Amino acid sequence: MAISAIFFLDIKGRIIIFRDYRGDVSPKYAEKFMSKINEMEEAGKLSPVIYDEGVTYLYLQVSNLYLLAVTRTNVNACSTLVFLHRLVDVFKHYFQELEEESLRDNFVIVYELLDEVMDFGYPQFTEAKILSEYIKTDAYKMEVAVKPPMAVTNAVSWRMEGIRHKKNEVFLDVVESVNLLVSSSGQVVLSEVVGVLKMRTYLSGMPECKLGLNDKVLFESQGRSSKQKAVELEDIKFHQCVRLARFENDRTISFIPPDGAFDLMTYRISQNIKPLIMVDCIVERPSRSRTEYLVKARSQFKERSQANTVEIMLPLPADAISPSMKCSQGSAAYVPEKSALVWTIKSFPGGKEYTLRCHFGLPSVEAEDEGKGKMPPIKVKFEIPFFTVSGVQVRYLKVIEKSGYQALPWVRYITTSGNYEIRMI
Repeated sequence: MAISAIFFLDIKGRIIIFRDYRGDVSPKYAEKFMSKINEMEEAGKLSPVIYDEGVTYLYLQVSNLYLLAVTRTNVNACSTLVFLHRLVDVFKHYFQELEEESLRDNFVIVYELLDEVMDFGYPQFTEAKILSEYIKTDAYKMEVAVKPPMAVTNAVSWRMEGIRHKKNEVFLDVVESVNLLVSSSGQVVLSEVVGVLKMRTYLSGMPECKLGLNDKVLFESQGRSSKQKAVELEDIKFHQCVRLARFENDRTISFIPPDGAFDLMTYRISQNIKPLIMVDCIVERPSRSRTEYLVKARSQFKERSQANTVEIMLPLPADAISPSMKCSQGSAAYVPEKSALVWTIKSFPGGKEYTLRCHFGLPSVEAEDEGKGKMPPIKVKFEIPFFTVSGVQVRYLKVIEKSGYQALPWVRYITTSGNYEIRMI
């Protein structure tokens, strides 16, 4: 990819800062971009990528700014947009908020950063921590020239050399979010698990880490017994520190980690998932202007696990009058601004069932009839520690460093609710 220029425009399309990398575009293309944006907005066809008369415009809108990349070559649009997002992260690292005022107040630093992150239209370094080692907001006060850190001149741009920790530790969290949609008849319409491996590393030197999972593809290639629990991971995305060639060859996740917190890997698993917490809501109407909900919530995971901070949001008609509720566990409260009843259960062990009864009135029969069949779904939030719904397991986590120190690896599993909805009758 070769970007010709980067523009920072205000909301009206006026240029705040402009950096020309290749000399083949002029500032007039910012005006053309705004006219194209207005045309497409009127036609309802807005897109982050616009092609017009041999020029490609790729942009992001951040608060009151347009961040625009212009090119005459056939660039990889996804890579360019990722670069723009990384550029936003760099500026937020320096200025907290990326706005017109912060750009104008720090235009010298902005131009320095634009020169470092890209050379002749080709992306270079977008690691904010590394850039901040030698491009400082108070650089004009320094009497001694700042030497660029080794991370800029070696292959491991995400980690500094000479890092030292008194205690060498690695923390790995396997966090899975469950996206689930259940029909009013209790059938699972949509189910998916989105996982992320979150790491915090406090390791001295330049260590190499090796991570093994119960990967189905690996087990099959090694001819392992089918009795061993294995999972098939889809849409795998790695942090840039992972050696992709090694993974493609033998499915080993090998990497030199950044110092501190980062997301090592994300994945998705498409499988039929039994609802971990099932909510049934029976609607009764004892009179023409009175409605009752009988809600049953049951946990459908193993008894040795328990869900924490469970929140069940039950929709009520917008004009519900004086709702009263009673629950067998936890507490319930009416939230009028959300037209919902929120049932909170601090601890929900596996294999348990709790009930809630709610009574409320409606101002008219017409209002009651209008509400039928139009209620939004029930939404459930929860977190289950020491549990993964997909069965993903960390088989090993090794740390190898030339000094030979022993590192302590800590692994934790967490399952949380993502977009978890159950339709009402």
